[in-house]
Amino acid sequence: MVGRSQADRNQLPLLLLRLLCLLPTGLPVRSGDFNRSTDNITVRQGDTAILRCFVEDRSSRVAWLNRSGIIFAGDDKWSLDPRVELEKRSLLEYSLRIQKVDVSDEGPYTCSVQTKQHTKTTQVYLIVQVPPKISNISADITVNEGSNVTLMCIAYGRPEPMITWRHLTPTAGTSPARDFEGEEEFLEIQGITREQSGRYECKAANEVASADVKQVRVTVNYPPIITESKSNEATTGKQAILRCEASAVPAPDFEWYKDDTRSRRINSAQGLEIRNTGSRSVLMVANVTEEHYGNYTCVAANKLGITNTSLYLYIGPGTPIDSATSLAASLWLMANLLFCLFCTC
Repeated sequence: MVGRSQADRNQLPLLLLRLLCLLPTGLPVRSGDFNRSTDNITVRQGDTAILRCFVEDRSSRVAWLNRSGIIFAGDDKWSLDPRVELEKRSLLEYSLRIQKVDVSDEGPYTCSVQTKQHTKTTQVYLIVQVPPKISNISADITVNEGSNVTLMCIAYGRPEPMITWRHLTPTAGTSPARDFEGEEEFLEIQGITREQSGRYECKAANEVASADVKQVRVTVNYPPIITESKSNEATTGKQAILRCEASAVPAPDFEWYKDDTRSRRINSAQGLEIRNTGSRSVLMVANVTEEHYGNYTCVAANKLGITNTSLYLYIGPGTPIDSATSLAASLWLMANLLFCLFCTC
């Protein structure tokens, strides 16, 4: 230490040790953050802590200590930590400033003052709070409907953060979002359904800072179900459309058949075109002929299952009818007229 004889330097540790062992402790010091006496100072991780201490006169001998040893003895710095400095805003102030406070700084600090008349020590306990931080969360997952699912969300902070889960994207027709009861790191879903697919939000919160929020996406696979099918009527020589929609995850593959016969699978040829977009399949007939009328089957399939529905292409108004069809219609009409006359008699 500059300006101090070797003899004084050798005696200073002994003097400080004697002070710490013999003198009473526990007197509070004033916090830099509060205008009152306090035994504790609470500082957020990364902020600056100021531990206040004042002497009675300039001739006082003073030192700062913690559990690791001497930090300052007078104006001589014994600590190697560059974050630690003295703060003297007046001639009688001997405060300790710790920049970028970390969890390792938490603990008791002692200001020891020796004057010509008496000696005293004042103590403060530094409490370091840490904002909540999610350190590990489940990756996005894909499961089959009916499976059991466990989602994980690990967070740290001081005080220990409270963890809550929320379902953000339920299916249409349900509430906008669902909060789960309890404060658990693990969210367990038994027998998951397709309605429970979507994004799940994990929130870790304490009073130190804003909550940390992360999300995980859960995809639920399920077999196809037909959600819409529409038969249609068409006029010969005009365009016609048959539409089929199915809900499924993964998205379904579609096939079309004529007259409920698997051997008559329809391809995009001979004036027919199949357009598949996601959950919808459309069968388009560019120029309707008599051969196009009848029953059609739409088949939707994925790796979990298969389903189908029947659609009909009817003869529309204004469609020309051949002679055989006309004769059959006439005979049917006459038969019905005779039946009515016989019943009347």
